[in-house]
Amino acid sequence: MISPERLDSMQGGWVRLLERFGVTPAEAYPPFDELVAAYTAPDRHYHNLEHLAEMFRVAGRLAAHTEDPAAVQLAIWFHDAVYDPRAKDSEARSADLASKLLGNVGVPTATIEKVARLVRATAHLLPTEPIADGDTAVLLDADLAILGASEERYRRYAADIRREYAFVPDADYRAGRAGVLKKFLARPRIFLHQVLVDEGEERARANLSAELLELSGS
Repeated sequence: MISPERLDSMQGGWVRLLERFGVTPAEAYPPFDELVAAYTAPDRHYHNLEHLAEMFRVAGRLAAHTEDPAAVQLAIWFHDAVYDPRAKDSEARSADLASKLLGNVGVPTATIEKVARLVRATAHLLPTEPIADGDTAVLLDADLAILGASEERYRRYAADIRREYAFVPDADYRAGRAGVLKKFLARPRIFLHQVLVDEGEERARANLSAELLELSGS
């Protein structure tokens, strides 16, 4: 849950972010309200404002590695704006929403195109080549930082993901979720930035392995 004080802080950050593009507070409030409505929907157990707040903290720590911090922040706001566990195009639809809402308030086309590209990258499809774009790397690390969280926080995250997939039968969920976890464990590195590797890689692999054991019933 996000406290009213934290929500006010996030609103202030959103307004200041859009002011960089000449957007007035009055123009900035409607898209903010639409985003908050999306992230506070009753079925948002993990992909909610708490997730965004955690991502903003990580992205802030990695700010020195970004070329366009404003685009990264906008991408964080929009990356899960559309989240439908029954669909496979949530990232593409989120990118389309970003293009629409940011276009409506006059954000420059070049920025919108970059934000949309960043949002699509959060599908976390394994690239055939190393990610050379610093902004994409920061966004992806911020999105996956939860994997290296404390055992308690990770367990709450895993439980919340299960709640978002409550419509999936238990056996099917266990198989599907296990497949996702194994793909992350198969990566040479889960995180792209060395600071997160140093701080969270070992913890992330332990968290993923522990959840895999639970999913297998061991």
